[in-house]
Amino acid sequence: MKFVTCNIRGDFGCDGDNNFCYRKPLLLKKFSEEKPDIICFQEVMPHVAAWLKEALTDYYVIGCGRSETLRDEQAAIAYRKDRMNLMKMDSYWLSETPDVPASRYPDQSPCPRICTEAVFEDLEEEKVFRVVNTHLDHEGQMARRLGLEQIMNKVKGESFFGDVPVILTGDFNAEPDWEEMQVLKEYPEFRNVTEKIGITYHGFTADAIPTCIDFIIIRGSISCRKVEKWTDRENGVYLSDHYPVCAELVLG
Repeated sequence: MKFVTCNIRGDFGCDGDNNFCYRKPLLLKKFSEEKPDIICFQEVMPHVAAWLKEALTDYYVIGCGRSETLRDEQAAIAYRKDRMNLMKMDSYWLSETPDVPASRYPDQSPCPRICTEAVFEDLEEEKVFRVVNTHLDHEGQMARRLGLEQIMNKVKGESFFGDVPVILTGDFNAEPDWEEMQVLKEYPEFRNVTEKIGITYHGFTADAIPTCIDFIIIRGSISCRKVEKWTDRENGVYLSDHYPVCAELVLG
C-alpha cells in the first residue's frame, strides 16, 4: 500500500510562482505517476477540496472544515475507489470539547485544529486498518502537546473491528526532539517510520527556516518497506511548501 501525507499549502494567493493555480498540474502529474492508495492532506481550503474531488477521479475525498460552519481548512483523506472500502469515518476538534465545531485549547492560535479519522478495508489485501490525519497548531506549544495527547488517548482507548493497525500522520508543526513530541515516548508501540526523513518544510524561499514536521507513525501489524520525500520541482514550481512524504506500507 502506497501511503502519502501532503500539506497542500493553503491557497492564499501570496506565493507568486508557487500559487496553487501553478502547482495543480504538477500535483496531478505526480499523483498520476505514483498512484498512491491513500493521500492524507492538510490545509485543504473548501475550493481546493472541491478541486480534489473533481480532479482525482480515481479517489473519494472525505473530511470537513474546521470552522463553526464546517467550512475553512480540512485535514482531508483521499482513497482509491477500486482498492479501499470506507468502513467508518470521524471528525473531531482538538480541544476539551471535541464534538463542538471550531473549539480550541486556551493556549492556541486563532485557528481551530481538526482531526479526520477513517477505518478502511484494503480489498486487495483483505485487511482492515485505521488512519488518523491531523494538523497540530502552529503557535501554541501546549496546544500541540494537548492535541497530540488527545489523539493518542483516543486511539488507545478505542477498538474498531478488533485491534487493527493504525497509521497516524499529518503536519505536527513540531520537530521530532521538541518537548511536545515527547508524548510519543509514552506509546512505544507506535513507530515513526519518517524518523530519518530529514527536512519536510522548505517554505518555497531561502528565507524560510527548514524543518522536519511531517510524519507517518504506525502501530500494530504493519511494516514499512520504503519511505521517501517527493522533492519534485519544475521551472521553480514545487508540489507544495512541504515535501509530501510517501511510505510503502505492508499490512500484516
